[in-house]
Amino acid sequence: MADAEVGDDVFGEDPTVRRLESRAAEFLGKEAALFVPSGTMANQIALKVHCQPGDDVVVGEAAHAYLYESGAGGAIGGVQFTVVGHGGLFTVRDVEGAYKPSSVHHLAPTRLVCLENTHNRGGGAIWSQRDVLEIAAFARAHGLPLHLDGARIANAAVATGVSAATLGAPFDTVSLCFSKGLGAPVGSVLAGTRAHVDRAHRFRKMLGGGMRQAGILAAAALWALDNNVDRLAADHANAWLLAERLTGIPGLYVDPARVQTNMVLVELATWLPTAAEAVAALAAVGVLSLAVAPRRLRLVTHLDVDTAACERAAAVFAKAFASG
Repeated sequence: MADAEVGDDVFGEDPTVRRLESRAAEFLGKEAALFVPSGTMANQIALKVHCQPGDDVVVGEAAHAYLYESGAGGAIGGVQFTVVGHGGLFTVRDVEGAYKPSSVHHLAPTRLVCLENTHNRGGGAIWSQRDVLEIAAFARAHGLPLHLDGARIANAAVATGVSAATLGAPFDTVSLCFSKGLGAPVGSVLAGTRAHVDRAHRFRKMLGGGMRQAGILAAAALWALDNNVDRLAADHANAWLLAERLTGIPGLYVDPARVQTNMVLVELATWLPTAAEAVAALAAVGVLSLAVAPRRLRLVTHLDVDTAACERAAAVFAKAFASG
């Protein structure tokens, strides 16, 4: 990062950003890519690229663009969401049932279908490529573009052995986050056709995402993309190990079979403290977690968490929950 060659990226003059965008576009199998500060901005730009105010977007249950972006879809993009499926995943039948044609003026017309792979609130769940292709076929037949929130698409690629480019092929636009499992401090990209990215560049400027000498950040993202993809397999193995160790602790409900990538969801029995109380108690003894529901914890493995740390965390859980 300290040695990064920089220029003014607002004018397209930062060589390190340009290298990152070219490398990311190749990784995702798209013509071009645009470096942005965050995955939220990437998703919100995608909404503006594909939709007009008053349009409807089909998303999965608890999708990031719908739930975790502070209402930006409505406030900034002017769109509304139709939520379908369960656990973040859905089928072509769900899309068929949610589809609203533009000819019916009582309804907000469906203009975009948005998938999230892997799915955050689904516990790092991976989409079936068959479902993706069936949804894509329906979308194409009805003139609907598709956007993939691929913040964790590298996890899906490593877990399935299918390239990110293949996973992203059915989509018009794809986002990728460098600051999740890939370990960079800042940044995401939005990839698509050159026309989509040109349009996205204007919206990035509109939303305040022009970062001038951003090559300092792009250098870290380049390192992450070139060095930290294959090692995601270790995170997945550690997550499964952690889930297996937590199984059998009284009051904790964990299903190792649901651990597909780097997340473990832990359900707490009603006689235990709430998830928020458990988070505070665990943090006091050195284990960090997140409450994602009143009685659900999310644990995430990443490059700063090795196997020994997962073993220690499991031991802390056993001791803490044995005493209530």
